[in-house]
Amino acid sequence: MGSAVSDYVPNAIDGVAVYDTFPGTVVPQLTASAAITGGQVLVISGAGTVAPSGGASGLIAGVAASDVSSGQKVLVWPIGPGIVHTSITPAGVAAGASIASAAAGGVDSGTLGTLAAAGTLLGTTLTTASAGQPCRWIGR
Repeated sequence: MGSAVSDYVPNAIDGVAVYDTFPGTVVPQLTASAAITGGQVLVISGAGTVAPSGGASGLIAGVAASDVSSGQKVLVWPIGPGIVHTSITPAGVAAGASIASAAAGGVDSGTLGTLAAAGTLLGTTLTTASAGQPCRWIGR
């Protein structure tokens, strides 16, 4: 998954911390059903549990706020309009690409219509990144 992030805080599109831009943002705390790294895209893995995505999924919970072991609680940042996240791309992406969740809690590009029809569209990339590198993206 690349370098450990430890603690992770998303930004609003202008680079201001999401706390300041979206006051009152509710950040749920769920139980990890696997080891999680801050910045990974998380999917619902069971009742009240989350795990790193394993591919394109419509069961997205959000983005992990910190590194945790299986069984620990993790804060889950929401994915939404105006919130910018940074996640690893396993295959590489170009700026402006439509993305879905990918292996190892990352993001990968796809065709907008296909992702939207499948219910897996997360957002759009803001940066270009090579395989295994972080890319910035904005939620849908």
